[in-house]
Amino acid sequence: MISAKSQEQNHLVIASSPHLRSPRTTTAVMGNVLIALLPIVIATAFIYGCRVLLSIAVAAATAILSELLVQKAMKKRQTIQDLSCIVTAIILVLNLPIDFPLWQLIIGTIFAIIVVKAAFGGLGQNFANPAVTTRIVLVSAFASSFAKNTEPLARALLFSNSTPDPGLSASMDSYSSATVLVLLKSGVTPEKLRTLRDLFLGIQKTTAIGETCAIAVILGGLYLLFKKIIKWHIPFSYIGTVAVLSFLFGGFDMQFMLYHLLSGGLLFGAFFMATDYSTSPLTNKGKIIYGISLGILTSIIRFWSNLPEGVSFSILTMNILTPHIDRFTKEKPFGENQQIKDNDRC
Repeated sequence: MISAKSQEQNHLVIASSPHLRSPRTTTAVMGNVLIALLPIVIATAFIYGCRVLLSIAVAAATAILSELLVQKAMKKRQTIQDLSCIVTAIILVLNLPIDFPLWQLIIGTIFAIIVVKAAFGGLGQNFANPAVTTRIVLVSAFASSFAKNTEPLARALLFSNSTPDPGLSASMDSYSSATVLVLLKSGVTPEKLRTLRDLFLGIQKTTAIGETCAIAVILGGLYLLFKKIIKWHIPFSYIGTVAVLSFLFGGFDMQFMLYHLLSGGLLFGAFFMATDYSTSPLTNKGKIIYGISLGILTSIIRFWSNLPEGVSFSILTMNILTPHIDRFTKEKPFGENQQIKDNDRC
């Protein structure tokens, strides 16, 4: 005779998904992303000054107010407490030049929150990364604001071990207005550029703040991996693909490859933008395909287009293709009989 307790234990409950739940909240995830961004903010504030902090404050205030008003207008539950709008604001600032006009930054932040994020249903529903999309829109609308690259402050240059090469002209040396990627594309050899140590420490000219200090970006990325906020598949496959292609296209020059890895927005994009939950594939296989595709697109743009950098355009392109990657790499449901499934289609 089966006891009532045994019957209760053998009782199966049928319920809709999700069947697995995590105690980790959106606020906790976004809080960890903010912690990971902290080394970058501190490093860039030291290198470029308090203008970094001012831009972040303006963007964060604009993002909070925009999300507050748009959620109220759409009669939806307020979501400013999940910190996602602040993360978007900081990542957007780090995608812009240090002296980017504040009024243009305000327009960009409003666009990111209201048009790219809220208009598609809010967090988790947007088809593209808000910061990446907004950067591309701002580049198109205010191209002149991206034309000037700012010198690091004198206090940061004290840590540099590079000296100007007298053999280079004023328009082509390592202290000119051109970035490292522009100089590499124009044929300048790595020996005539700033040292790899300078790129690690952020002693270089860049188009975007977040591209400045490689060691700060790496520390932030490792923190995200350690806290399991992101998985290794996208950043490693993305960076690894660019490394292999740079090595091949650079004539098997290891130094040339390292300059391409440490310059531009590759590291920042790989850890902080390409891994966005709502715009990247769900499966591990899909993440690797996504990362490899990002690396191929970025390398094509860097080596064969008129643009020196291709991270933002590559991420936006793959964001659009993410649903197709998910469809082709989705896992087979446990217990599914493929033969029966095929017969049902006939």
